[in-house]
Amino acid sequence: MNALQRTNMKRQLNRTSLSNRKAGVASLLTALLLSGCAVGPDYRAPHADVPAQWSGGKSAPGTNGAQAAERPDLRQWWVHLSDPLLDTLIEEAVSGNLDVATAAARVREARAVVRQAGGALYPSLNGTAAFTRSGAGSHAVTTTSSSAGGSTSVLGVGSPANLFQAGFDASWEIDIFGGNRRSLEAAQGGLDAAQWDLRSTLLTLVGDVATHYVEARGYQARLALARATADSQQETARLTRIRFVAGSNSGLDAANASGEAQSTLATIPALEAAYAQSVHSLAVLLGRAPGALLASMEHVQDVPAPPLPVMLGVPADVLLARPDVRAAERRYAQSTARVGQAEAARYPRVTLTGTLSTSGTQFGDLARHSSIGWSIGPAVTIPLFDAGRLKAAVEIADAQRDQSFIAYRSAVLTALQDVENASVSLSRETERVQNLKRSADAYGDAAAMAQSLYRSGSTGFLEVLTAERSLYAAQDTLIQSRVLIATDFIALNKALGGGWDGTEAN
Repeated sequence: MNALQRTNMKRQLNRTSLSNRKAGVASLLTALLLSGCAVGPDYRAPHADVPAQWSGGKSAPGTNGAQAAERPDLRQWWVHLSDPLLDTLIEEAVSGNLDVATAAARVREARAVVRQAGGALYPSLNGTAAFTRSGAGSHAVTTTSSSAGGSTSVLGVGSPANLFQAGFDASWEIDIFGGNRRSLEAAQGGLDAAQWDLRSTLLTLVGDVATHYVEARGYQARLALARATADSQQETARLTRIRFVAGSNSGLDAANASGEAQSTLATIPALEAAYAQSVHSLAVLLGRAPGALLASMEHVQDVPAPPLPVMLGVPADVLLARPDVRAAERRYAQSTARVGQAEAARYPRVTLTGTLSTSGTQFGDLARHSSIGWSIGPAVTIPLFDAGRLKAAVEIADAQRDQSFIAYRSAVLTALQDVENASVSLSRETERVQNLKRSADAYGDAAAMAQSLYRSGSTGFLEVLTAERSLYAAQDTLIQSRVLIATDFIALNKALGGGWDGTEAN
């Protein structure tokens, strides 16, 4: 083998070795990416220990076990109250309520956090450009050396110089231990929780609007009853005064009749104040001034009567329908991902960086090959000593994860309690209203008989006074019971997870 052949063989071996080294680096990077695992605990949805059926074994009165097991239809449950004005107010509240607007803004914020966290998984690229013009003073001194060992100083005029610079900087953190992926998981969990929080806010809003509306109608009904009763009692007082003047009865009857009428009149201002407060609260829920609904609510309507019975389904259905439970579960997922994020910070970080730069005294020189410089290579950051700070961060994240799990369990128990309480209240109040209705009817008959006997002189005025007082109390209590039935119906639908299921601005 001659010298030329040996030289060519060495060159070939060097090229092969360089290619092998490049392939080895590429294989190493690929292996790191493919084998990279996210440290920390992987999320598993928690198992909620819920009973197979509700404690009563049934839903509202009149249902059997088979009906109770049916999943309730919670879509726009408030339309079953058959009140078009209430439907309109709820739609207006969804679009104008300030709490809903705040919750929707939090959803937009969470979406941006997800995009921000996802961007960390990709390389970043920055471009730079600069122009500098520099020069010496107008009397610059230039010193030159001669071959004879002497030096000469020349006084002249300095010439300005231009410098153009451009370049790119790129970096990419190779997510070997999954810190960035865990960050993205946490951000996604936060977004899910924010979306469920929005639905929870809507659920609360719909229930509050319906409740305040029903209460306002209840105060209207009680005001109408109080005014009608007061008018009747004032007429009775007038007649007793006439009879007293005529000597047909004593002054005691006239005084009792007048006092009873004034007592009923005294309840009217308190009812008017309570009615106004309910309407004010209703207007604020719609995002309007407190007095904005007084005119539209002026026309008196009956207290909405809900359709009964209400199907409850099984307890497990509530966990799927209740947005507060779903939000708590998503926050548990978020806190689990943050444990892995904190754990990954304890491991080395590998970053691939690269630069490309060019410079020249003229703009056209930037594209010349001789003016271009570049560099590329990995950088490793290894945490060696931090006095336990990173370990403490993992412990903090783990404790926060435990808190999120406890909050989830608490949300489950609260949801079950809400359904049980609302169901029992509705069931018992439905039974109570039947007794109150019979009581009011009986007192009505008693009042009519007492009036008839009093006019015929067969009984005294005290019997009339007692009968009318009992009738007014029974009728007023009956109205309040009907309000409670409607509010219990609303509370039960809220507890089951029934809320706004239309379009929401988020």
